[in-house]
Amino acid sequence: MTHAADAIIHLLSESLGPKGVITDPQDIAPWLVDWRGRFHGQTPAILAPSSTAEVSMIVALANEAGVALVPQGGNTSMVGGATPPEDGTALILSMRRMNRIRQVDPIGNLAIAEAGVILADLHDAAKAAGRRFPLTLGARGSATIGGLASTNAGGTQVLRFGTMRALVAGIEAVLPDGSIHDGLAALKKDNRGYELTQLLVGAEGTLGVITAATLRLVPDVHARAVAWAGLASPDAALAVLRRMEAATDMIESFEIVPDHSLGLVLAHVPGARAPLDGAHAWHILVEAVSISNAGEPPSAILERLLGSAIADGLIADAVIAASETQAEAFWRLRDSISAAERASGPAVQHDISVPVAAMPGFMISAASAVEARFTGTTAGAFGHLGDGNVHFHVRAPADADAERWYAEQAPLITPFVHDLVTAAGGSISAEHGIGQMKRAELERLSSPARLSALRAIKLALDPGQIMNPGKLVALAPAR
Repeated sequence: MTHAADAIIHLLSESLGPKGVITDPQDIAPWLVDWRGRFHGQTPAILAPSSTAEVSMIVALANEAGVALVPQGGNTSMVGGATPPEDGTALILSMRRMNRIRQVDPIGNLAIAEAGVILADLHDAAKAAGRRFPLTLGARGSATIGGLASTNAGGTQVLRFGTMRALVAGIEAVLPDGSIHDGLAALKKDNRGYELTQLLVGAEGTLGVITAATLRLVPDVHARAVAWAGLASPDAALAVLRRMEAATDMIESFEIVPDHSLGLVLAHVPGARAPLDGAHAWHILVEAVSISNAGEPPSAILERLLGSAIADGLIADAVIAASETQAEAFWRLRDSISAAERASGPAVQHDISVPVAAMPGFMISAASAVEARFTGTTAGAFGHLGDGNVHFHVRAPADADAERWYAEQAPLITPFVHDLVTAAGGSISAEHGIGQMKRAELERLSSPARLSALRAIKLALDPGQIMNPGKLVALAPAR
């Protein structure tokens, strides 16, 4: 611990109290490791403010003393974006106590939620007002609004509503000098120069600390239908999606799952059952929703569209969930893929995007190329076909030693995959961010113009480099 960090901890212990400064190593330990268990850090303390004013005070003190801060919400980052550095020089700035939903406005279709609000709690609050926040993901029970905004999170409803960037109408944040940016007003027109709100969305806490966000709501669901279908290829899946999009505006989610990923879930998740009889190389999970009782019900729409696709040979078999319980069971299969893969053995995960039209071919060709180059591996992709974002995972051979394989093969596999993505005109990070996991790859594959702009923005707003060091963009140490 540096003398400056020790002084800040002592000073804040008096002003924030025992809930605001945590120094017990046992209480700190769970927050030093990323969700995947790949990155481990150290810190002498967790600072846990309960208000924007307290965040401002903490950041101002840290900036003056040159002490780094690592903003942290639910600690569900997939790229080590909320893990402190190993040398213990940074303090964790936990936003979990800032967990108030300040406002739900059903007339304006807006909600104001503090950074520490858990996504599932916002869902409940919006529903109580007859509205919903149209972003969901597997970690909704622990992911927080601040983290979701900071990483520009996606999820399973991007097809219809976009990422967090499209859903954030305003931001309140503390900038690296401790000043407060009050940008919560949801103005449809605001032409005052650089858009600070959208600059902070996706910045991964490197330009300031998001303390609250104004979020767009939509009318609550009146009825929904969820279907599972088996088919032969990603090309067939995309053809089905395009048909559905041309026929209705009710399609909200469209996920693709290879059979081997479903097999892992069935093998490792208790109570999981295959939705269909027989073998299918690929599967799609489709959800359609309506916000009123006018027009054709979602279940009837899916039945008609899936029936047509079966008749034309695009789909081999399909089933529509007969109840909410069955619908949730279908979604549980999709949401359990990553956990099932972890239970099955080591794997290298890649969150990538390519143009939607190119995605079916990429999923097949990239998997074949990886398996040919790295003997014994199993490569495959699943996820959000409709928005061109899939999770491309490479599993180790069955007899591989996990630590040795990660150490020797992962550093070779990831650049190989990312080169394929770049050649296809895609992105090495679609919705998880860069964090520390992908920083070197961003440096390797980005254009000089992009890197120069990222560094210039970072240094302009955070010249002392105190905000989330070691994440997103590489910089020379601050003097």
